[in-house]
Amino acid sequence: MSDQPPSSPSGTDAEPTEQPKSSLSLLLGALTSGMLAWISLRLSGGLVHYFALHGGYQGSAIGESIASGLRTLLVGMAFLATFSFAFIGLGLLLVLGRRLITGSSGEAA
Repeated sequence: MSDQPPSSPSGTDAEPTEQPKSSLSLLLGALTSGMLAWISLRLSGGLVHYFALHGGYQGSAIGESIASGLRTLLVGMAFLATFSFAFIGLGLLLVLGRRLITGSSGEAA
């Protein structure tokens, strides 16, 4: 067996170049991610409010433990989604700002 990767059918090993994202694409991605972060934040707040108003399961200790774990999992996942979408949106805004300030197309020299 050979340790070399198979060559392309045309005989050249040139990789296809990926076009840089446009500024509009970055802006739309940041706005979409920001909107999803806002929706996730509303969902997270709604979950916290709901679980604060509705007490725990009053049956057995095992049932209370399972209910508490499920509440923690749901609230944690909702806030994780909020953070993730917000962080991605902020990153896209920073890339867009850098592109607008420097005027570069994002290609490395």
